[in-house]
Amino acid sequence: MLHPITEQEFHTLARQGYNRIPLVAETFADLDTPLSLYLKLANKPFSYLLESVQGGERFGRYSFIGLPADTRITVRGKEVILHESGHQTAQSVANPLDFIREYQARFKAAPLPNLPRFTGGLAGYFGYDTVRYIEPRLAATQKPDTLGTPDILLILTEQLAVVDNLSGKLTFIVYADPARDDAYAAARERLRELVGMLRLPVDIPYTPPAAREEAKSEFGEAAFKAAVEKSKRYIFDGDIMQVVLSQRMAQPFPAQPLSLYRALRSINPSPYMFYYDMGDHYVVGSSPEILVRLENNVVTVRPIAGTRPRGKTPQQDAALAEELLADPKELAEHLMLIDLGRNDIGRVAENGTVKLT
Repeated sequence: MLHPITEQEFHTLARQGYNRIPLVAETFADLDTPLSLYLKLANKPFSYLLESVQGGERFGRYSFIGLPADTRITVRGKEVILHESGHQTAQSVANPLDFIREYQARFKAAPLPNLPRFTGGLAGYFGYDTVRYIEPRLAATQKPDTLGTPDILLILTEQLAVVDNLSGKLTFIVYADPARDDAYAAARERLRELVGMLRLPVDIPYTPPAAREEAKSEFGEAAFKAAVEKSKRYIFDGDIMQVVLSQRMAQPFPAQPLSLYRALRSINPSPYMFYYDMGDHYVVGSSPEILVRLENNVVTVRPIAGTRPRGKTPQQDAALAEELLADPKELAEHLMLIDLGRNDIGRVAENGTVKLT
């Protein structure tokens, strides 16, 4: 069912200064799953699937499918490459985060009511080394990059499919640039095309049988233990409050990346599950917590500390929760994370506005 705005409404919004105007189509997709819809609509480079499972048992209200994008921002060190419709421009900048902020400010999207909180824009990842653009004292050192992936890769999502897991409805959102003479007609035609793609069969990724191989650490046990001792000295000297010693585990993976995501969402369903096809690499994950959220000028962090296994009954769950809440070590870690989160937000928030909830 196509229910976009009329052409007259489109031109009215354009005269109000909006340079991206969404056209929306809604239909039923209750015979599909978010995964099958991703395979039908978006299974190409520079696309993604975002899902959520609450409490390990119930799917979140919405799943988001970013359709293959023509525009993206790639950052390596201080070099920023803007890819647009097959063309690319590269430049060296003082701070890539400033470039991204200025690029995002170019767009003024017309709001539409009754849509979920995410309706398009920049989506992707900021790598760990992004901290070097924020903390000047870290900028002078560079760590070896054995993967060769960008420090930042952001896709400009101007075509999105939103699955309402409660109602079984599917909403397509296609943004039109009113500077183009045929923008309205082209966006309507794209909506028709997307609705038609729902009738396509699903091409399920093939997973060939393969011998199981153990993951190998690229840190090494001896080096990891030495780093633990070094971290203890930093804490004792008051240089740091906390450190997370991470290590990369690697193993050959002969199957399709989407098969890994399917297994992960089955074994470890979480509130924040993501699958990104970045062309020459993939980002797949399942996380129980947000890192940070900025919405309507309100910053939110929600740190999690301590875990217990799920029980087989609600009574076992309750007993394990009580055990967790009575554990002095877990409580101390949780308080430390709260302090860290409060300090981090305090660096960017207005004085007196940071609150614990």
